[in-house]
Amino acid sequence: MPKDLFPIELGNLDVKLSLGGLALNVHYVKSGTFHLPMPEHSHSARSYELHYVPSGRGTLIAQGERYPLGPGSLYMTGPLVAHEQLPDPLDPMSEYCVFCEVLRPDAPRGAPEPAADSDDAELVRRLLSTPFWIGQDRAGLLELFRLISKEAEARELGYPGNVARLLEMVLVRTLRQYEDAEPSSRPLPTRTLDDSRLLAIENAFLFRFRDVTLTSLADELGLSPRQTERAVRKQYGLSFNAKKTEARMSAAARLLSSTDLPVAAVSERLGFATPESFAGAFKRYYRSTPTEYRTRHRPE
Repeated sequence: MPKDLFPIELGNLDVKLSLGGLALNVHYVKSGTFHLPMPEHSHSARSYELHYVPSGRGTLIAQGERYPLGPGSLYMTGPLVAHEQLPDPLDPMSEYCVFCEVLRPDAPRGAPEPAADSDDAELVRRLLSTPFWIGQDRAGLLELFRLISKEAEARELGYPGNVARLLEMVLVRTLRQYEDAEPSSRPLPTRTLDDSRLLAIENAFLFRFRDVTLTSLADELGLSPRQTERAVRKQYGLSFNAKKTEARMSAAARLLSSTDLPVAAVSERLGFATPESFAGAFKRYYRSTPTEYRTRHRPE
């Protein structure tokens, strides 16, 4: 394990953070090393994922732009921001990841709103108006993650509260570093799924897009197919079939541009019945055949 990567594996959390007038629920905090690419994906309509790279190198592709990653890289991917991570095979990057969701205003009823020019109001504005931000950490986040790892490993009296306070510090120190952030015109939805169902949907489209069906996802969520269709549309603004197509086509584009796999092998890996059906679906989505796409997007 790299010396700057302290082990953290906190999943299925019930940790609530307070940021000004917002309550945020932390779903997981993890650390690890990328040896394989993380395919393009996006998170649901109220979700934010903080990424901090302590060591190694790679490339982030976010919203169609490429960003080099190296020690100290820090970035936040917000609602519906498509992104993928490509590690350098000679120096795979490590990462700390915090995945959280905006829940609701958490100020007591009747309590005054933060002043428009207050620190709290500015932190909230930076989070909600900036769907994507990337920079170089200047606030010593590595030490905070080291303390989170230590608390999680020891699990001594009061450790959940300490982890929550440390995560609030991570979030605040990150938002302090935002500069020249362009506001997003995307409205923030007012409802969301419960935690376990949200993560199940996220993981289905990220890791099981090859063979997930509306019925199988509904069974996993304990919902009817109609309820599941509504839940997916609420989270992503897309139907189930459209979201599955997006996930498959994103994976196809990555395989065509970064590997030498034959088109037939790409088709099989993505779960298409025949190479012809894959080629037709790919051309409808990208207005280009797989071979044409590969020719245009392969590195020089």
